[in-house]
Amino acid sequence: MNHTPSVDSDDGWGDVAKPGDTNALPGTEEPLRIAERKKYSVFTVWQKRGIVLLAAAGAFFSPLTGQIYFPSLPTIASEFGVSVADINLTVTVYMIFQGITPMFVAPFSDQTGRRPAYIVCFVVYLAGNVGCALAPNYPVLMVTRIIQSAGASTTIALCQSVVSDMVTSAERGQYVGWTALPIILAPCIGPVIGGLFAEFLGWRWNFWFLTILAGVVAIVLGMYMPETCRNIVDDGSVVPRNFYRPWWPVIKEKLALRKAAKADNFEMNGMEQKPKAEKTPIKIKGINPTRAFLLLLEPEMFLLLLYSSLIFAGFYAMATAMPTMLAKLYGFDELMTGAMYTPMGVGSLVAAFVMGRVQNKNFERHAALRGMEVHADTQQDLKDFPIEKVRLEVAYPLVALFVVCIIGWGWAFEYWAPVYVPAIILFFIGVAMVGFTNSINILLVDINPGIAGAAAAVSNFTRCMFGAAASAAISPMLIALGPGWSFTILGLLYVVCAPMLWLVVKNGMVWREKKMIRRQARMKKIMEKQREKAMAEARAMGIAMQAAASGDDVPGVPDIAAIPSRPPTIDDPYFPGNNFAQEPSIAALRIPDPRLSVWGETGLRGSLWVGNSDQSSNTAPSANTNRYSVWDSGEDWVPTLQRQSTWGRARNRESVMWGARDSAMFGGF
Repeated sequence: MNHTPSVDSDDGWGDVAKPGDTNALPGTEEPLRIAERKKYSVFTVWQKRGIVLLAAAGAFFSPLTGQIYFPSLPTIASEFGVSVADINLTVTVYMIFQGITPMFVAPFSDQTGRRPAYIVCFVVYLAGNVGCALAPNYPVLMVTRIIQSAGASTTIALCQSVVSDMVTSAERGQYVGWTALPIILAPCIGPVIGGLFAEFLGWRWNFWFLTILAGVVAIVLGMYMPETCRNIVDDGSVVPRNFYRPWWPVIKEKLALRKAAKADNFEMNGMEQKPKAEKTPIKIKGINPTRAFLLLLEPEMFLLLLYSSLIFAGFYAMATAMPTMLAKLYGFDELMTGAMYTPMGVGSLVAAFVMGRVQNKNFERHAALRGMEVHADTQQDLKDFPIEKVRLEVAYPLVALFVVCIIGWGWAFEYWAPVYVPAIILFFIGVAMVGFTNSINILLVDINPGIAGAAAAVSNFTRCMFGAAASAAISPMLIALGPGWSFTILGLLYVVCAPMLWLVVKNGMVWREKKMIRRQARMKKIMEKQREKAMAEARAMGIAMQAAASGDDVPGVPDIAAIPSRPPTIDDPYFPGNNFAQEPSIAALRIPDPRLSVWGETGLRGSLWVGNSDQSSNTAPSANTNRYSVWDSGEDWVPTLQRQSTWGRARNRESVMWGARDSAMFGGF
């Protein structure tokens, strides 16, 4: 027999629905009750703002480290007795590793959490800074610059990943705007800081300054920034082990426990102690560093990354050429050159706060046209929603503005225009660059749910590679063509390649649907293989149960005589199910009911896993981990490690499900 308790009835056992009800649980005929709308994140608006600002502060070091170095290049070359071209190789190497390293670290953060990734990045980065500051010769400087780049480069991808963990598509525009600020503001203040240190304290103080500043930011991140990775904390409501928690709350709890212990009062002044989180080991197995590279094979990602990288290449070409052109035409020194970046920084700030709200409003407008109810704290289903059109409608005018500005900027230097002319143009370049970059970054997160770190990493990779190429090519172009025609060619290139964005808008939804079909086909093949294994273990467990029922002692299997033949009650110590050998389903069932408790097997065959779940979301046990993987009820559930897990419905959030590891067997209720 298979009884399923009704969570709405008084006695825990409700009426049965009519046969054929499509909303019934498998093996039963009871209809599912639809849960109330679940928030995407438990963090408040101000908490999300604070977390994003902390993440943006961490991301600031990657571009800052590259820019602060420029004014000191001639001095370093002279001290080490090498050519400026040799020192320039340290810049090239920095950019190469700035693009490559996130491709490996970002997938690591998608699976093992953001805080572990931040810890690794800052430890490596601090070591690289100290090495650069103490470098006795050119080879050591080259190696330590590589270490420095490896540590700092991933922080930008981590920043964007943190936003995707907490923020829905409806409000993503505002928050992603803040994540682009480090990329644009660093070129504005980096040369100024570097010039000051080079002139008054020496070039090594650039790296000591970065060491001190990074140390302070690392401590603040460690003390106050919570784990946001949804694979670890879901919507933020799951309390992880202490390793994932901010240091300050952990320190306060330990101090309070110590104080309570001394006072022989373990009730914590009337407050109950929190249960200890399961000490699940950090899993590194299964991390695929090639995932980010494989995203380039998707047509939508390829076109978006190619065009955005071309735009970024033009920006880098302009930033590389500007110091030389300002010094040659206007006689600017390092400080005056750094001051010229200020208008671009102001424009970047304007774009970050204005264009993000424009993106949110455009999302709401399209949702209203389709009769979609928008809740800023709930993630909408984008399957049939033209998210590409929503995001790129804002990007089109910004591309046009950037084309006009970069061409005008080149001709302003060609004809020695008054200095205020390029300064004004730089303001609008900042607006266009940040606004466009934000639009692309938001779209990349929208179309890559669950792998935002990998998407941000591959975006960073392509931009760095194109930026490095543009930095190397712009000087010969200026010599051969002059600034006017050099930047006109770049502007015309953007116009010629603009149909790439139109193709994304036109075919984006179709490409996303095909990608989902391919993903489901892969999952089906994996599940078919697991089905055979699961059924073999199910048959083995059936034999073990029969032996236990006959009185034989089978290790790991409870006494069948102790299993009541009636429906379970709240007073039963446990109730192993009796309907075993049900085949696993290809796709896991989504049960959007906040009163759901789900139970599965531990890593030991035939053992009991007793506990409860208060999560108002779909909850599935992870195979071989003895912990829960909690998934948003608005998302499709993907079995952990492609294992088959079991689902159930329980009264009072408490019941037992019993079966073999990875098997299809599950208990009836």
